[in-house]
Amino acid sequence: MALAEHLRELRNRLGISLLGLFVGVVVAFIYWEPIYHFLSQPYCQTSQGQKDCNLFAFGIFDQFLVRLKVSFIAGAVLTAPLWLYQIGAFITPALHRREKKYAAAFLAASLVLFGVGCVFAYLTVARGLDFLLSIAGGDVLTLLSIQSYLSFVTLMLFAFGVAFLFPVVVTFLNLTGIFPTDKMRSSRRGMIFGIWAVAALITPSQDPFTFMAMAVPLCLLYEVCILIGRARDRTRRKALAADGLADLGDDETSELDLTLTYVDPRPSSL
Repeated sequence: MALAEHLRELRNRLGISLLGLFVGVVVAFIYWEPIYHFLSQPYCQTSQGQKDCNLFAFGIFDQFLVRLKVSFIAGAVLTAPLWLYQIGAFITPALHRREKKYAAAFLAASLVLFGVGCVFAYLTVARGLDFLLSIAGGDVLTLLSIQSYLSFVTLMLFAFGVAFLFPVVVTFLNLTGIFPTDKMRSSRRGMIFGIWAVAALITPSQDPFTFMAMAVPLCLLYEVCILIGRARDRTRRKALAADGLADLGDDETSELDLTLTYVDPRPSSL
């Protein structure tokens, strides 16, 4: 395809993605109440929210802006299959067959892990919020605005979702040879320490329960990455052994097959 055709295809796919996003935002804006009920449940489970599960708006336009913001995020999530497909359909024609398989596998794993991270965040946000709202004692009442609360919840979901993409990055580095399995095993203590340190920094609530809810699963996922790397190395060694190349060193050249083969000069159609 010529450059102009590539740009035309990119424009069409961006238009389809933006149209789908607009429809998703409109649908989420119309069905605001079930979305708000879902997002407000963690607050209603706290000691303060159980008494009076009410959030406050301190500005005239706060309710409208919050509803528009949440509708945009919900619309982007609802239409994610559409715009991700458009991005993939534009990029994959330039990839080889093996690269397409890897790209599809990494995309599927990223979506699943991001969703799992969001689930962990939703299940733990109530404990972290309860810790923050009651740390000064029962005599202090926090007037929690709807804007600050929903910003906190969306930040928690995003932080956990992005953090759970960590094993995808580690596996990619292992496949490319940048982070081999032996290095992953020898660096286990340093990586675990780094996971706990980063989890302590990026958890929005900074409470111990949320911090552990992020760090412990990431440590387990790192062990899964090591198992995947070991399985891949084992498969690679078997393939090399079948070809007689398993005993060769990294700087040692293999023998060339000088056997003559006959090539039919006639066209295949004949």
